[in-house]
Amino acid sequence: MRTEDVLAATATGLWRWDSGAGTVALDAEATRLLGLPLSADVFRESVVRSRFHPVDWNEIHGLVGLAFAENTLAEALVRIVDDEGRVLRTVRSRSRPVPAEEAGGTRHVLVGTVQEVTEPQSGATGVPTPISGDWRRSREAFLLDAGRALAEARSTAEVLRVAASLSMPGFSPDGLAVFGVAGDRLTVTGHHGHSVGDEDPFNDMPLETDYPAAEVVRTGRAIYLSSPEEYRRRYPVTWPLANRFGRRSWAFLPLIVAGRTMGAWMAGFRHPVSFSPDERSVLTTVARMLAQALARAGVAETERELSLGLQRSMMPSLGPEIPGMTVAARYVPTGGGLQVGGDWYDMIPLPNGRIALVIGDVQGHDVRAAGLMGQLRIALRAYAAEGHRPDAVLSRASRFLSGLTDAYENGEAVGPRFATCLYAEVDPETGTLDIARAGHPDPVVTTADGTALIRQTEGGLPLGVEADADYPTSRLTLEPGETIMLCTDGLIETGGHDMFSGWLRLRPIMERHTTDLEKLADALLQVVHGPAARYMTGPLADRREDDIALLLLRRDEGAARQTAPRRTALTIAQAEPERIAAARQQLRELLHDWADPEQVDAAVLMISEMATNVLVHTDGDALMVAQATGEHGERRLRVEVADSSDELPHKRRPGEMASSGRGLVLMEMLADAWGVDPRGAGKSIWFELQESEPAEATEGETTDSVSQAPEDSEDSENPKG
Repeated sequence: MRTEDVLAATATGLWRWDSGAGTVALDAEATRLLGLPLSADVFRESVVRSRFHPVDWNEIHGLVGLAFAENTLAEALVRIVDDEGRVLRTVRSRSRPVPAEEAGGTRHVLVGTVQEVTEPQSGATGVPTPISGDWRRSREAFLLDAGRALAEARSTAEVLRVAASLSMPGFSPDGLAVFGVAGDRLTVTGHHGHSVGDEDPFNDMPLETDYPAAEVVRTGRAIYLSSPEEYRRRYPVTWPLANRFGRRSWAFLPLIVAGRTMGAWMAGFRHPVSFSPDERSVLTTVARMLAQALARAGVAETERELSLGLQRSMMPSLGPEIPGMTVAARYVPTGGGLQVGGDWYDMIPLPNGRIALVIGDVQGHDVRAAGLMGQLRIALRAYAAEGHRPDAVLSRASRFLSGLTDAYENGEAVGPRFATCLYAEVDPETGTLDIARAGHPDPVVTTADGTALIRQTEGGLPLGVEADADYPTSRLTLEPGETIMLCTDGLIETGGHDMFSGWLRLRPIMERHTTDLEKLADALLQVVHGPAARYMTGPLADRREDDIALLLLRRDEGAARQTAPRRTALTIAQAEPERIAAARQQLRELLHDWADPEQVDAAVLMISEMATNVLVHTDGDALMVAQATGEHGERRLRVEVADSSDELPHKRRPGEMASSGRGLVLMEMLADAWGVDPRGAGKSIWFELQESEPAEATEGETTDSVSQAPEDSEDSENPKG
């Protein structure tokens, strides 16, 4: 029997819908069932659409899209109407999409059958008629709620919680799992309705595994398993892994974003589900919304992790401990979600053994202010590491900041910003601080008896205002038991205060906590941001908060028992080489009570070599600075000779008869430590000696040396020949 005879006997018509051409081809029976003229067999899509009930057409449109997405059979009951809108009959339509390669490129072609039915059968899988309108409205309400909840989720964990709480109309799953892809492996992103550890067999599963989720990721097609028998028949290898959960039906749907399959979603049911077109439509819609939500959450989490990582790397930090001193610091960013702003503090070890304390505030509280802060902080560190003095460091930093190119925000150019800064070079041995200030608040010193005073220091313009600004240096000495506070204006002015009223608010706190710097730092922040701050508002109407950077330095009491250092300095000009002898004499006088005379001779020899090398090999003057620190018998001598030449000395191997080239060799033999430090415009050569007791000679060695001394002396002056 021919196929045509079977179709005619069952009153079944054939049709073919071509989306690319916008036409529908019908045979004679299909034309009759749709109430169209029998004189034609190809109709425009709009003509055929006019014969469908409007409500049913909307359902048909959704089912067709589902069939194309899943490459599955689409089945529906459709009411046919006449030109007046009266229902003529009800037909059942079954259709399946033609593969793209057969349809020709990207065209969508659907082929199927249409057959008249006397009345819809109960339990038939098809489009709900108006009788099931309540179910349709329930489904639409569910999808609206699900879309709203997933759109509000901001992280992967929140998306998974929302997915687990979804109650689908009539067929809610009791177990969910979201699978991701890592290379050629399947991973479990999250799950619900399972115990901890249940996901282990499915985690890190190769994509070639005979498992529904792996196949969904490979093909991008949904898989519906309506019974355990079907699961066991199609996937016998992985059926034992799923059987232990006691479920009766499963749906595995692809998670597709921008045409890329990023994973799969599994919904498991403890009751049988036939997965009708309506049910598949709901699951497909939820899968699409879930994929979009997971993609948004993944992007947000990646950006958040990157942002937090960058901010953590830009957070200020303290360096190593300072001998004889205690340091405490705090940083509090203002609101807006950023952990860093324009304020910062820093502690920088310097080449000369001192420590630089830096605190500053870049204009603004946004991301650009934080970025400029990071750049300026690095620049300051670089200038300080070169050995520049405080005034030179700030001058170079101002030139650097003013030279930054203008930025663009929303397509409009915004000018460069300025920054305030205070740079202090600390000498831990003497407690002196050389301070250069660029428009920053003055430091505050708390004396040993608990009196807090603002120490006025000379200052210059904020950094970046002028490229060639000058910054004078002020020196103050921190006595044992005294504390100095460096802060940004946020600590003083937050809460509507000006510089005067803000200082009056902080002064009692500083005078109350004089020993424990950590408690003092916490108390200062508490008075600004604590509960009592709302009752201590200032006279200004503007109550906006500001970033706060706080740096506290205290010279320990034990420093009072240390012997004051001895120091001498001398400039040796090119035109006055005789001053090298004066330098040797000054060094001997500085070390008049040094324990080991041989060390004194070694120091005099090395200073002579260092000063002579400057006069011979450079065109500038030599500056000698010698300092002895520590208790008698345990002192340490440091001698520096600085010059303006950038050319560094090199160790050479002089011949036996050479008259030069032994300076660095002597320093390596005689000094406990030595080195060469760049100083920006020039360099500094230094050595150190640790005081030690003279070596004790035996009685025989002493006698021999005494008896041979005259002979050696005579031989040296009258060599035998």
